Amino acid sequence: MSFVSKKMNQNPALLPPSEGLHTEFKTSFNEDVIETLVAFSNAKGGTVYVGVTDKIVVKGIQLGPETVQNWINEVKNKTAPQIIPDFEIIEINTKTVVAMIVQEYPIKPVSSRGRFYKRIGNSNHLLSVSEVSNMHLQTVNTSWDYYPRPGKTINDISLDKVQKVMNIIVKRNDNFVFESAIEFLTKNEMLLEDNKITNGCFLMFSYDDNLYTTIQLGHFASEIVIKDDVTNSTDLLNQIEDIMSFIRKHINKEIIITSTQIENIERWQYPLDAIRELVLNMIIHRDYTASANSIIKVFADHILLFNPGTLPDSITIEQLLTNNYISTPRNRQIAKTVKEMGLIERYGTGIKRVRRMFIDYGLPEPKFETIPGGFAVTVFAKTEKNKIHLNDPVIDPVIDPLNDPLNDRQIAILRLIYNDKQITKELIADTLKISVETIKRDIRKLKKLNQIQRIGPDKGGYWKITKHNDTE
Repeated sequence: MSFVSKKMNQNPALLPPSEGLHTEFKTSFNEDVIETLVAFSNAKGGTVYVGVTDKIVVKGIQLGPETVQNWINEVKNKTAPQIIPDFEIIEINTKTVVAMIVQEYPIKPVSSRGRFYKRIGNSNHLLSVSEVSNMHLQTVNTSWDYYPRPGKTINDISLDKVQKVMNIIVKRNDNFVFESAIEFLTKNEMLLEDNKITNGCFLMFSYDDNLYTTIQLGHFASEIVIKDDVTNSTDLLNQIEDIMSFIRKHINKEIIITSTQIENIERWQYPLDAIRELVLNMIIHRDYTASANSIIKVFADHILLFNPGTLPDSITIEQLLTNNYISTPRNRQIAKTVKEMGLIERYGTGIKRVRRMFIDYGLPEPKFETIPGGFAVTVFAKTEKNKIHLNDPVIDPVIDPLNDPLNDRQIAILRLIYNDKQITKELIADTLKISVETIKRDIRKLKKLNQIQRIGPDKGGYWKITKHNDTE
């Protein structure tokens, strides 16, 4: 970087109004200045004003001919990779202030004396080992799950599990062609030289349970009374259904009686598709290098989901909720596999869909928050306190009597779609032991009666139960 020396008259009021994400005030040059410059380099850059108190009182500083150059050299020698700050010499009411300026460093993280810092708000925070690792991986455009799993080879995973996943992917996309499970692993960069496997491969296809995927599942009567407690440490892909089974076991389900009295419709306490989306987010974005476990707590009127690993520094809660961000999955290999299986539609849209599904279900929006050590989501059931009155396109056809002349088979189709919006005509036919052509005719009638709507293509799309409209 170039050195900039600039003298100028400036009123103290024109200094930044306070310390913050990109600003720090120091009365003198010391190790704290270097630490802050490192923290700025690991974030979006910033400026340290030397000669000013944190109350923005200009004390000034005495400079010799080589003072600032010596500071620059000290910063350079005590950082790795070496950073060389720019500087400005500012005269404020006859007092001298030195502004030391650094930009975001391209290859992160930067350290000072072997310690790594990042800027959060107006203070510096020491990075943990996992944060150092994740910051570096993001910088070089890769992720932890693509790296070799120490001490593990192809003998530590189940090729039967690999084959099942491969079959699902191939069935969904004709462009994917694999001769064997080994070829699938190799082409997806999960199988490396000397039969070594990646972290992602091990977590998704491991033969045995392992501590690294552990999720604590609890059903609570109160904050301190546990009614059921399960520790799940299976492979990630089986874990999805295990978690959903536990949640279904411990949440309420009501039976909506239709006017035909032939087939009833089940309504769960929460929209299961939204809960599944949150579970998938937990698995995809969890920091598997952290020592803490993921936790799911089911209470009578809410569910708490906690995951080790905070949001990337570049994404705020506000950006997450407004969908104003670029999604960068923490575990790209795992995310890629889950996406190709059709379990997620595309990166970066899950939270938006979850919020919409809860609103459509007549429930409050989930609460998203960053807490020490990780990220938490709380979903709320309907109570008298938070009851929402909406003309809801999802709730109406379930709660209102189905006055249309539907037969028991057509009502059964509605129930299947209600429980699984991505269910195929073929699976409906197989479940009801009816021909596919008959199911197609019934679906055409349900569409005509505005009972259901197809969103998206046959592959990758989903069904939506729409508001009842008497058209016959």
